[in-house]
Amino acid sequence: MIEANNDAFNKLWELNPEITFNIAEGFNGISREAQIPAILEFLNIPYTGSDPITLGICHEKSRAKEILSYYKIPTPEFLVVYPYDDYLNIDFSLPAIVKPVAEGSSKGIFNSSVVFSIDELKNQINYIHLNYNQPALVEKFLSGREFTVAILGNGKSAKVLPIIEIKFDQLPKTILPIYSYEAKWILDTRENPLDIYECPAKIDDDLRQKIEKVALRTFNVLRCRDWARIDIRLDENGIPNVLEINPLPGILPDPKDNSCFPKAARTAGMNYQEMINAVLNEAIKRYGL
Repeated sequence: MIEANNDAFNKLWELNPEITFNIAEGFNGISREAQIPAILEFLNIPYTGSDPITLGICHEKSRAKEILSYYKIPTPEFLVVYPYDDYLNIDFSLPAIVKPVAEGSSKGIFNSSVVFSIDELKNQINYIHLNYNQPALVEKFLSGREFTVAILGNGKSAKVLPIIEIKFDQLPKTILPIYSYEAKWILDTRENPLDIYECPAKIDDDLRQKIEKVALRTFNVLRCRDWARIDIRLDENGIPNVLEINPLPGILPDPKDNSCFPKAARTAGMNYQEMINAVLNEAIKRYGL
């Protein structure tokens, strides 16, 4: 184990491993998830998962959405508001959801993030600027069901693991149907777990195929490698829209913790060790080791 801190470069250089299993989140800046993979490439050390370019783009949500829009992959209408922008006369269809442009694990996404008036929209944008020191991403709020899709493999051989649905009816009535910070980290705990994930999702074959198609297209268009998890929500017409791409998905090992990728892998018949080795083996094949 090598901690992704200021000593990582020297430790990796000295150890010179055959391959590294990367789960480094990084510390500083919007590009933080790309930093250890960039060091590994500098040292010519093979590693699991996506390269620094894909990690950086996916972590900066608006850049990923721009690429999805170019390839006509459905994603909610959006606007990026910078701290120096004059948004006093902002015009955006409501309701909307406001989030930091480059955070993960639902950081910065609260019950108050869904806004129903222009004043609420302005206040939430200002909150993001003041508390996260980064642009605010404003998205059209979609009213449909939400899913998360774990993908394993590369290119045409990439496969979708059993789809998970986020069951918002398990949340208290005062909590809006979004997977917010409150829902993920305050209401859903190991001591009092919510039955919020349904895997496999109870959906018909037509919807399942549509979700799988848009997830795999997203995975390949953004040049993800080995594994990723893609969050998808249906719009008012039932069309799957991509919310976010997670090329470095969370993998809490304890089944008591609600962690999506391990849950999908278990449903597919893999235990935790088999899941880790499956990701590792995809990287080994990709490098020709």
